[in-house]
Amino acid sequence: MIGILLSSAVLIAADPPPIESDGYRLVWAQEFDEGSRPDSDVWSFERGFRRNEEAQFYLKDNAFLEDGMLIIEGRRERLRNPAFERGSNNWRERRRYAEYTSSSLTTKDSQTWTYGRFVLRARVPTDPGMWPAWWTVGTMRGWPECGEIDMMEYYAGDVLANAAWGKPGPRFKPRWDSVKVPISKYGEGWSDDFHEWRMDWDADSIRLYLDGELLNEIDVTKTINPDGTNPFREPHHMLINLAIGGNNGGDPSETVFPVRYEIDYIRVYQREGDAP
Repeated sequence: MIGILLSSAVLIAADPPPIESDGYRLVWAQEFDEGSRPDSDVWSFERGFRRNEEAQFYLKDNAFLEDGMLIIEGRRERLRNPAFERGSNNWRERRRYAEYTSSSLTTKDSQTWTYGRFVLRARVPTDPGMWPAWWTVGTMRGWPECGEIDMMEYYAGDVLANAAWGKPGPRFKPRWDSVKVPISKYGEGWSDDFHEWRMDWDADSIRLYLDGELLNEIDVTKTINPDGTNPFREPHHMLINLAIGGNNGGDPSETVFPVRYEIDYIRVYQREGDAP
């Protein structure tokens, strides 16, 4: 079990964490108010080409703090791929260059949670080819049997609220409980504003919200892997990233770069009995 982080970089207030009306207590937060880079005691960084045949090469330097926010910046820039191998069948190796860079941050090496209320306030880029996300992955086994929760995901005009886990059949073929909502539903100017995403997760359900509206509710009593395990009753770590292109992101070639994913804060609340 990984302990709750209580440094001034994580919980800013000196007073005891507040209790919300329904019994949740703030146990972890990133307010992004101090310094110029994300806290290295909290965040580690993915590097390179990672998943979904996305176009971006992940770099640490594309994430920085500015005006009390975490900025993840997508850039159009050519970068030599150090893993390039002529004739390789692996998509990560057969590209001689990356044409875009971005960042992906994770708490994999510092913090996990089982259950709680997770809150993010952010302004997300919706330009063609952009694929911002805030999500969790389980720590107990490989994907998808480890479980994945997409608390915030956007691409191709839709906000998504998803969960995935294992199902019988070929490797890497998950079972999805997914909802898509077109941002056109919210009217013009939605992309110009900050919005709040929230997950309420307990042993029975995962509820995913946008600006207080329930988008999706997953029945955790039914999220069973083929081996009988339930990945949503186990620890998860957090990721936040800006992907570009790939299987779902679309074509970024006409987008004006740099593009910014701006995160005001991330907060985790838990009730007595939840596991840090």
